[in-house]
Amino acid sequence: MEYVILAVVIAVLAVGAVAGLVVNGRRRKELPAERRPQVGAPPAPTEPQVGEEAAEPRPEPAQTVEQVELPAPVEAAPVEAAPVEEEVEAPEEAAAPPALEVPEPTAGRLVRLRSRLSRSQNSLGKGLLTLLSRDRLDEDTWEEIEETLLTADVGVAPTQELVERLRTRVKVLGTRTPAELRGLLHEELVGLIGTEADRSLRTAKHEDGRPAVVLVVGVNGVGKTTTSGKLGRVLVADGRKVVLGAADTFRAAAADQLQTWGERVGARTVRGPEGGDPASVAFDAVKEGIAEGADTVLVDTAGRLHTKTGLMDELGKVKRVVEKHGPVDEVLLVLDATTGQNGLVQARVFAEVVDITGIVLTKLDGTAKGGIVVAVQRELGVPVKLIGLGEGADDLAPFEPAAFVDALIGD
Repeated sequence: MEYVILAVVIAVLAVGAVAGLVVNGRRRKELPAERRPQVGAPPAPTEPQVGEEAAEPRPEPAQTVEQVELPAPVEAAPVEAAPVEEEVEAPEEAAAPPALEVPEPTAGRLVRLRSRLSRSQNSLGKGLLTLLSRDRLDEDTWEEIEETLLTADVGVAPTQELVERLRTRVKVLGTRTPAELRGLLHEELVGLIGTEADRSLRTAKHEDGRPAVVLVVGVNGVGKTTTSGKLGRVLVADGRKVVLGAADTFRAAAADQLQTWGERVGARTVRGPEGGDPASVAFDAVKEGIAEGADTVLVDTAGRLHTKTGLMDELGKVKRVVEKHGPVDEVLLVLDATTGQNGLVQARVFAEVVDITGIVLTKLDGTAKGGIVVAVQRELGVPVKLIGLGEGADDLAPFEPAAFVDALIGD
């Protein structure tokens, strides 16, 4: 009996459940489509009751992936990616070394620079020709000739010698045409200067490979360092490989000045600390010249006051220290041609300290004292080997007596 009752109850419950489902289905159909509950959608918001504050509207739910119809993907043609250029830091461009200058050849340089002797020409050469061309050569005229020679710094003894020779030859010559006078004066002046002295520079490398060593000496103010730089150009023009030694350590700008001259023609400069030992710098310059296989080592020494014995002794020390590498081949004394007799005093003192082998006369273009060439040679018994005729880089010329006299006398 109990089983029958249980079966009836289960049946009643089943019928009720089915009826509930049918009723709910009908209600769902009667509702508008937008209010039908969606499967998986959140429950619709309920309308607020009277007296309650309306709740803030909730944002509409975002469409799910299933609800949004995505357009079919379009296959694009493959595009090759442009190669990415790596940024490479450009190295800083080093400053290009200045182009080396090519010095003018030294052969015939004095002939090319003859116009620079215009002042000496007017005073000495042309002055003598004018006097000798007079119709009557009396004692007053010969005294004027003698005065012209002395004013040009020819020196007393050479002047007297030249005047006597001219007197004799003019008497023998008799009638004097301008051409004859010019030839006569040319011959006598060349003889007075001398043609037998060896005016070459010993700058060639020795057989054992040791470079020739040239010391440049002189007081400050004569253009010594500038002359050293120009002489370096002369040697390069003659095909020498040159090392410069800046042994003038007591003048601040001397080493820089010499180095600039060297850089222009590719000659290396050996220098030391400012105020350092000049002999040490000279020694190192010769040492470097040997190591580099140079033909010539050119040493610019300190400009010494010739009246101070201690300083002159130091110049002698420079020469002795350099000679530890081997003999010094040239000692060139630089003299300012405008100083006249004072230059001769300097020459005497330097000659006592070092064995001078040659004279360099600077500023000869700016003076009427061309006769200093004769006077200094007679004083020292040493030939003039180079003369400076201007401020240009190639205005240092090998001295040639005949070309020099040609420039003095003119055409």
